[in-house]
Amino acid sequence: MEQYAFDLHLHSCLSPCGGEDNTPANLAGMCALAGIEVAALTDHNTCGNCAAFCRAAEHYGLLALPGMELSTAEEAHVVCLFPGLEEADAFSALVREKLPPMENNPAVFGPQLYMDEEERVLGEETAFLAGASSIGIYDTAALAASFGGVAFPAHIDRPSFSLLANLGLWDPAMGFSTAEISRNCPPDLFDRPDLRGVPHFDGSDAHYLDQIRDAHQYMALPARTPQAVLAWLRAGIPPSDGIS
Repeated sequence: MEQYAFDLHLHSCLSPCGGEDNTPANLAGMCALAGIEVAALTDHNTCGNCAAFCRAAEHYGLLALPGMELSTAEEAHVVCLFPGLEEADAFSALVREKLPPMENNPAVFGPQLYMDEEERVLGEETAFLAGASSIGIYDTAALAASFGGVAFPAHIDRPSFSLLANLGLWDPAMGFSTAEISRNCPPDLFDRPDLRGVPHFDGSDAHYLDQIRDAHQYMALPARTPQAVLAWLRAGIPPSDGIS
């Protein structure tokens, strides 16, 4: 087993409110500078820039997983990760059908830019990616699994757009094996009866390049592959700080 530094929650310029400097290539480069070895691109309600991120990551020897930060019908954010682009694109197409029939307002949320790994703009997404899908949170874990993926609730400690804020409790019936917290998570959060024993890790949720955190948490994997990362998440193994 080898230990790998990871960050599984990053946004590109395709996300509403994402910095335009958060191109797939810049994200991959900044992850490498931060010492990250396993990363996932998780734009809001789309996997549209994942192919470019995965190609850019190869240049830096970074293992990249395609994914998205899904907004459920309850407006709780859930990160969904997939073993490959085919599965991610199919899931993304399904989610697109579940979004509200609204257009993005670039003046408010910023442009939602598709880019390639060479920093070229390929187009602009007009759909309102900041909206909530019609997918319920009790269906999300199983739905992601049906595409070969894994889902986990994002930044559960935050006062908005989180499982705890919007639903009030951690319910094992939702089917999640692990949880994500923010860097400012209260130290006593997991003293709650419903959260005791729930494995968790943090994600940068970086919408801007300076929000990417330096390597500080590690997953032990038998091989650095998407399948091994997803198996680690399914098993609900807490990360280490890399000190042995």
